[in-house]
Formats: sequence, C-alpha cells, structure tokens
Amino acid sequence: MIELYINKYGDGIANPKNLFVDHIAMNRSSLIQSQQWLISILAIIVLLFDTTCISAAQAKILPRLSVKRPPFLGEPAKFSEPVSEDFQTFYYNQTLDHFNYRPESYTTFEQRYVMNFKYWGGASASAPIFVYLGAEEELDSDMSGVGFLTDNAPQFKVLLVYIEKLLHYYGKSIPFGSRKEAFKDASSLGYFSSAQAISDYAEVILYLKRKLLAENSLVIVFGASYGGMLASWFRLKDPHVALGALASSAPILYFDDITPQNGYDFIVTKNEVSESCYRTISKSWSEIDRVASEPNGVSILGNKFRICDQLNNLGELKEFLERTYDIAAQYDHPQSYPVSMVCGGIDGAPEGNDTLSRVFAGVVALRGNFSCYNTSYNTDYPIETVEGWKWQICSEMVIPLGRGDNDTMFPASPFNLTAYSWDCTSLYGVPPHPHWVTSYYGRHDIELILHRFASNIIFSNGLKDPYSIGGVLKNISHYVVAIITMNGSHCLDMGEATSTDPEWLVMQRKAEVEIIEGWIAQYYANLHAITKLKNPV
Repeated sequence: MIELYINKYGDGIANPKNLFVDHIAMNRSSLIQSQQWLISILAIIVLLFDTTCISAAQAKILPRLSVKRPPFLGEPAKFSEPVSEDFQTFYYNQTLDHFNYRPESYTTFEQRYVMNFKYWGGASASAPIFVYLGAEEELDSDMSGVGFLTDNAPQFKVLLVYIEKLLHYYGKSIPFGSRKEAFKDASSLGYFSSAQAISDYAEVILYLKRKLLAENSLVIVFGASYGGMLASWFRLKDPHVALGALASSAPILYFDDITPQNGYDFIVTKNEVSESCYRTISKSWSEIDRVASEPNGVSILGNKFRICDQLNNLGELKEFLERTYDIAAQYDHPQSYPVSMVCGGIDGAPEGNDTLSRVFAGVVALRGNFSCYNTSYNTDYPIETVEGWKWQICSEMVIPLGRGDNDTMFPASPFNLTAYSWDCTSLYGVPPHPHWVTSYYGRHDIELILHRFASNIIFSNGLKDPYSIGGVLKNISHYVVAIITMNGSHCLDMGEATSTDPEWLVMQRKAEVEIIEGWIAQYYANLHAITKLKNPV
C-alpha cells in the first residue's frame, strides 16, 4: 500500500493536526510591547518575581530550518565533475535596501547566482525557467542536496537558476564588504529580512529575463524548509514574476498561536520506534538531575557522556541530547532512518546498563563512536549559518516552540515571549517582531487568504518531519494543493531520485511533476491565445 495522501481537486483530506488536539496544549503567552524600554522592565520583573517559570525549565532552542542535514548524518551525493561543468557562476549588483530612499539604501553588493543552460529550450521557444531560492548555506551545498530540479530539467527543457543566500547574509553574497561587518550589530543586520530577500529574488529574475530576451519564459520557484516558506510567500507577493511555487517542508503556519506550541516535540516523541526507547528518554531527564545533585555530579555527567570540554551546566547537556533527537526525527530519511539508529542504540545496550548509559549508547549509534563529543550548536552547523539563524529568530522568525508537563518525552519548557524578547534585546539591542510574519503574509485566516488570493502553490510535507505540524496539510483550493506522505521527512522530496527510493516517495514526486505540467500547459495555452489576439491572421 502506498502511504501517499494527495488531493488535487479540493474535495477534502483528513487533517493530521486533529490527531494532536487531545495531546497538545494550546495556551501561550501573547505579550509583546513595542517599546524597548518596556520590554526590558517587564523582563526584569519576570526575572525577579517569576524565576520558577524561566529558570526551572530551560527554553527550547529553535531547531534549524534547512534542507541540508548536519554532517554526522552523512552528506548528500555531490555533483560529478562533468555535471558541475554545466553550472556557471555569475554575480548580480544587488541593492541593499528595497524599501527606503535614504542614500545608504542604494548601497550595492554582489549577489551570487548559478545557471545551467544544458537543458534549456531557449528564449525563442519561451522555454521555462526553474529558480531555486537558496537556503541557509552556500549555494554549492544547496545544489548538491537538491536533485529534484536536475532530475526533471530534461523533461521540461528548462533553464535552471539557483540564487544564493538567504537574506543577503549566507554563502558568498555578503554586504558591507565582509561577514564581520555584516554581522556587526543590528544596524547592519537590520537589512536581513524575508521581505528584502523576496525583493532580491525578484530583481535577479527580472534582470535575467531581460538579459536573455526571455520575457515570455514562465518562471516557477522552488524552495525547501525556510526557502520553501520564501517560495510560497514569493508567489503570494510577486505573482507577476513567478507562475507557481513548490514549497517543500515549509512551516508557514507555525507563528502566533496558529499551531500548538508543542506540536514539534510531540512529533519527535511520536516518531520513537519503541515503547522502551520512549520510556528511557523520558526517564533520562530526571536521572540527569539526580546525578547532578550529587557531589561533583556535573563532572560525573561530563565524563559519562564523554564531553570534550568541561561541562558547565545541565542545560548544555540536555540541549545537546534534545538536539540529537530533534535532528534524528527531522531528517529521518529512508537512506539511514536515524530515529531507528538512536533507538537501536538505546534498546540494544547490554543488559544491566543504567538509563544514562543507554541514552549515551543512542548518541554513539547516531553520531559515531568518538573519544569525546562537543556539545556546541556550532558543531552541527557552520558558524555563519548559526549566527544568521540567531538573528532571524530574534527578528521576525519567532516560532513559538514550547511544551508543558508530560505532553512529550521531554521536560517542561514553555514558550515565554517576555523572556524570549529580553534575551533577543540583550543580544542585539532591539526586540523581535513576533507578529510581523502573520501581519505581512497572512494571519489566522491564512486559509481564507490563500483560497481568495493564491494560486499555483504546492505545499509538500512528510508527516515524520516535526515541522510538518506547522505546514499546510490540506488542500486550500483547486490551485493551492497539499501533498503529504505519512513516512516522509524534512525536504525529502527535493532530493535526487535513486533506485532505492520507496514507492511512496516516487509517487509524491510524480504528483508534483504532474501538477507543474498542468501549470505550464495552461500558461502556453493562455500565451497562444493572447498572441493570436494581438496578431490576428
């Protein structure tokens, strides 16, 4: 049986979110003040009088939104040398600020993009252009991990275009002359936003169409993870530039209180493959607390988990373990099934091993057997993407992940917007805008907005991906379609097709291609009709 749920014609689909209603707490704080001084005062009050809310439960660090898996899960296959030669690198003189008329707004920087002309039918044939919107690493990483475009380029005779960076600051496309200056403070980071990125993409695409004399060549944008969010928003904001968008694993509904706070962690918990694995992980947190309370307990824990440097606090260890489970669940791809690797290590530990020894065996099974382990977030991701991601989640990407008592296998960690804002203000000197995304792209009535104003968007999600809980999981209309797979994981459909792909993944990609075929056929029919009207025989 193919576990693929596709509904192309808007006649209804069971919404998997309903599965979580009885399990997920919907309550969350919605406090935010616009004045920086007031946020600081509130945060101080919280710290003085409500320390049990903040210090007793460590805030969850937002898992990165990226198509690329961390290195310890294995790198996707790199392009072979002959294929690499088909990709040509160019730079566009990009405007720093698209929304102001101050002199500094006209500052420019070189934005990198890559093109592959190998399969293109040419401008004279009005052949399509497929544009991939770069994610949180250099463009080379994106191209090596996103095989969906090259797999389908010959069929559609398309020009492939990959636009680097996510919001000015990733890869080789860096304003202000250097990464150090770009990340200096909020004055330079303030240009780092989704709205600027969408305008960047539009400028590059329109420039290329003029340069290539391809005004009648349709454009379809593709994005995965945060890039998928941008792809869907691009289609909403610039429908005159892009005919359609494929948004893979794009949690556009994970803002404000649209999606339950603990949805992410609930899916991570639900993905555990055995009851004993679930029980062991659930029990481990209190066991860590118990050992830490003993004399030299933190040092004992550091030795037990082979931490490279001295373990400074329990939060450091717990965050490392939680990140390990999050990554395994988010990227639970069929090639390796990392969740099974973790639980296999836990359940396969020798008889008589205590709880923490079993947990450590799970870490070793997934990350490999090393003399020591670095708990730093930077170990799993490049430093430039970590720094960029920190700014994003402290400006507009305020995704309220949290959890209560006993609703997941993790200890309680409620989302507290006041404390969150205080942390961001202390880092950058400015508070976040937690409601900006919903105000700019659509609020709680996003389904109504998409139904009224959107068309030609595919939202694809795999339900093993914890971020899928914040995705569009049902058809909005005949033109805004959800394709979901029960066993899919984060951005899996964007990968290169292989002979070992499960049938449900093959069918998912086939469904996406068929929908895109329909968009293109309709475009050419409309173009032919308009041309005939302008040039009657």
